[in-house]
Amino acid sequence: MLELLAALFSSVLDAAPPLVFAAVGATLSERAGVVNVGVEGMMRAGAFVAAVAALVMPTPLGVLAGMAAGAAVGFVHGWLCVRWRSDQVVSGMALNLVMLALGTFLLEAVFDSPNSTPSISQLPKWLGHSPLTWLAFVVPFAVHLAVMRTAWGLRLRAVGEKPQAVAVMGVRVARLRLGAVALSGAFAGLGGAALSTATLDRFEHHMPSGLGFMAVAAMVFGRWTPLGAAGAAAFFAFGNALRIGLASSAPGLLTVVPQGALLALPYALTLLVLALSGKKSAAPAALGTPYDPELR
Repeated sequence: MLELLAALFSSVLDAAPPLVFAAVGATLSERAGVVNVGVEGMMRAGAFVAAVAALVMPTPLGVLAGMAAGAAVGFVHGWLCVRWRSDQVVSGMALNLVMLALGTFLLEAVFDSPNSTPSISQLPKWLGHSPLTWLAFVVPFAVHLAVMRTAWGLRLRAVGEKPQAVAVMGVRVARLRLGAVALSGAFAGLGGAALSTATLDRFEHHMPSGLGFMAVAAMVFGRWTPLGAAGAAAFFAFGNALRIGLASSAPGLLTVVPQGALLALPYALTLLVLALSGKKSAAPAALGTPYDPELR
């Protein structure tokens, strides 16, 4: 039993970083008032670029390239939503579809494979786990301090609540929102890079397999706070680790429970959590509302 619990805990440590980074990133965007359901596409961009970059440079630099790719996709989403006042949900979903198609196209065009990139050197292990695992412990606290205890964080929260009032005080609402969405994309890209450089040693066509949507759900369950989002992400990672643990430690279970039911376990936990927390929303007041500088 102790060995099973130790293996389960180790699996959670490996599965949590992509979700934690993406959920914290989504929190930054939405605290600034921009809905970000494009996290899935940003993670996919980060995972692909990190794996491709790691083919020609050290893997840690590949991770940074993945962050840059996620930030670029986040910037596009922010530009559409802030500059052109596009529907934020539609923009995010459109980016998800574009990244899905683009990743598949590039796999076949560049690597002549519909499934994955060539293998790369994984990130080195520290105390049995990737450095990104330990970074996932630090990032939520650092972002929490930045959002809750700095002047930048105060302005970020203010533009998500009352952007017109903040603009009167001289804060550049559009620039702050755009920067927050780009930073959100960088964290999502880091989460994607963790998948292709730490969890696996390549990019696979199905990445990130819905983890971006799960990260958004974690943010909602965490009440739009970095620490809450990270905690919920860890809980969802536990659900994924439990699925893997049940399949490996009790293979006879598959004769009773369909494999599809086990695959759906983490997503079922996500839906259950959202259903239970649906009436406890703490969303920013201006979330999803385009900023119009002419309205005062």
